[in-house]
Amino acid sequence: MEMAEKKRHHRGRRRRRKKGGIFSTIILIVAVIVFCVSAFQLFRIFKGYQEGQSEYDYIRKLALTNEDTEEGEDGENDGEDGRFRVNFEELLKINPDTVGWLRFYPEPAQINYPLVQGEDNSLYLNKTFSANDNTVGAIFVNVYNQSDFNDRNTIIYGHRMKDNSMFHDLARYEDKSFWEANPYFYIYTPDGREIVYHIYSAGVVKDTSDTYLTEFASDEEYQEFLNMTRDVAAYDTGIMPDVGDQIVTLSTCTKDSNEDRFVVRGVKESEEIIE
Repeated sequence: MEMAEKKRHHRGRRRRRKKGGIFSTIILIVAVIVFCVSAFQLFRIFKGYQEGQSEYDYIRKLALTNEDTEEGEDGENDGEDGRFRVNFEELLKINPDTVGWLRFYPEPAQINYPLVQGEDNSLYLNKTFSANDNTVGAIFVNVYNQSDFNDRNTIIYGHRMKDNSMFHDLARYEDKSFWEANPYFYIYTPDGREIVYHIYSAGVVKDTSDTYLTEFASDEEYQEFLNMTRDVAAYDTGIMPDVGDQIVTLSTCTKDSNEDRFVVRGVKESEEIIE
């Protein structure tokens, strides 16, 4: 009886070890599959980043470099008169939706992109300037705005990419000292205009904020809007736009919430024909 009992005990242990071995193997296989899928997803993400950066590097080289111009202090397409210029003829060949070029100088110099305006506000969320499918998307003007930047509030959207591209560096304006060193951005248009914007407000807003209003029933309503954009800013710049001014609102996502947006607002300070 004791021998039979021992045999049954050993058989039970073997069965438990076998079941345990199978379970461990299944866990290992699942872990390997999860790792492979995650690695593939990361590869796709970084490949997309690289392809997006390569495309925009090519666009800059095409549009901001000409053999008959001299390189200026900022290393871009400054002509003999030291002015930054964009070859919109080449850009329009690639994308007829081109409406301008956005540039920060001296910083954040990385934000140096063509501007497009699609048939709706979703078109360029996942399409690059050259209409390639890519999560970096493009920098695009709100479809409800005029394309000439003459509205009271023109909105420009861009992604906050983890590789520091597109509108990622707008968040640097959370720091007032950064704004003090870099208070301007510039928009160039196909009709030869250089428009200078003085940043007067920066900070986080909800995606449902009145920040995104583009039409105003009266001067009083517009002034209330302008006051609001200053009141919700992260810090006081001392700049106070009024009803005679036009502004541009640059908007991107934040790293903290899907409902929050970081916005940088500039008031038009000057406009000049440079070509």
